[in-house]
Amino acid sequence: MKKLVLAVLLFPTFALAAPNSEEYTIKVHVTASHWSLAASIFGNPEPVQKLEVTIEGKKFVLEAPALRGDLGHGVTLLALGDYKAKLVQDVHKSTYESSQAYEFLFPDNKTRKFFVVGQFE
Repeated sequence: MKKLVLAVLLFPTFALAAPNSEEYTIKVHVTASHWSLAASIFGNPEPVQKLEVTIEGKKFVLEAPALRGDLGHGVTLLALGDYKAKLVQDVHKSTYESSQAYEFLFPDNKTRKFFVVGQFE
């Protein structure tokens, strides 16, 4: 009985934790998805997922570090196509430098943050 009461009390907390899909108004079109190794402060290269995307007609390279489960269960690639996202970091230290990150909302309501690491025409 105590477990049932605890589950009922915790349910609203979990329900509120689901992302609000209305906040994800940016359409990101993923045209390429691959893994690469990046330098790490710990000495060993770290795997990162890189995406080539188009956002509002502009082309970017986005990057996210590997999640712990990614490598233990085999490397998985993000499927090509359209995703909903929101801009979660937008810092402009000068007129010629910026630092940006987008959070993707996936169909199962999971989210993942990708950092802009490149842009091209």
